[in-house]
Amino acid sequence: MTTLSYQIAFLVLAGVLANLPWLNQRCFFILECETKYVWVRLFEWLVLYLVVGVLAYALERRIMGVGNVHSQDWEFYAITFFVFAVFALPGFIYRHIR
Repeated sequence: MTTLSYQIAFLVLAGVLANLPWLNQRCFFILECETKYVWVRLFEWLVLYLVVGVLAYALERRIMGVGNVHSQDWEFYAITFFVFAVFALPGFIYRHIR
């Protein structure tokens, strides 16, 4: 695979994972919930943000080679947090505004 195909696949995966808490009724994708509260959905969303971050780190390590992963400051993580929030907007609208 080329670097571009890795990037596109990662962005699609991030978009899907950002919307999962709002598109299903299971708590943490395992337990059947009678009512799933907003704070549970937000906690699931935060956990999936961390999962996407770990996947991004692993992908960068694979593409760039061992020892060449760029160090990031807090600004990078703030921006990725809000980009992940923008990715989650369709699922949020589907669940709470529709």
